Amino acid sequence: MLGRTLFATALLAVSSAVSAQNLPRPAEFYFDADANTVRPVVAVRETGDAATEKLVKAIERNPRAKGEVAQLAHLAMAAGRTDLGKQLYTRALGAIDRSDALWRSVVWNYGWDLYRTGDFEGAFAQWRSLVEARAVTASWMPPTLALSLWSLGRKEEAVVWYSAAVRTEPQQWNSASKFASLLPDWTDAERSALAEVQAAWAANPPTWP
Repeated sequence: MLGRTLFATALLAVSSAVSAQNLPRPAEFYFDADANTVRPVVAVRETGDAATEKLVKAIERNPRAKGEVAQLAHLAMAAGRTDLGKQLYTRALGAIDRSDALWRSVVWNYGWDLYRTGDFEGAFAQWRSLVEARAVTASWMPPTLALSLWSLGRKEEAVVWYSAAVRTEPQQWNSASKFASLLPDWTDAERSALAEVQAAWAANPPTWP
């Protein structure tokens, strides 16, 4: 169990706001690996309380630490300390801009941490900012945005985004049979939700463009 006192020393109150907005129309194909985005933020290799203690000490020594704050934010969210996690993520993002190599991975991970707390709108706002930031057609975008939109009840849009995954790699995405290997870091519930999107796509595939 992660120590509450360790997290408490890292607490910094910062306000944030998100809102669900429209996405740009999907591109035809999404082949970019975007490897710098789809990776965990790892400043220390330890786990559990050992990681928390090391991160807190590093932040105390250097209040401007970025990766350490982002990793601590993720640990807080995973431990159910949602408010603290949001505050720490806001602190990390406040210390970097879109030109920073760390920015995309922090935003991507923050989106997943928000999604897994049930904050679907907040998750969507983070992922949308990655889509809008620069011209990247990353392979993670169609399935992730399809899941996000479906969870928000925006089901027609979800199917349109899912269809971009099928256009890009039809042998991988035209059924749900490969989801476990394609999406190993997703939970069973997340893959099941995407399977609902796939079924809706199969019932009435959108045309392109």
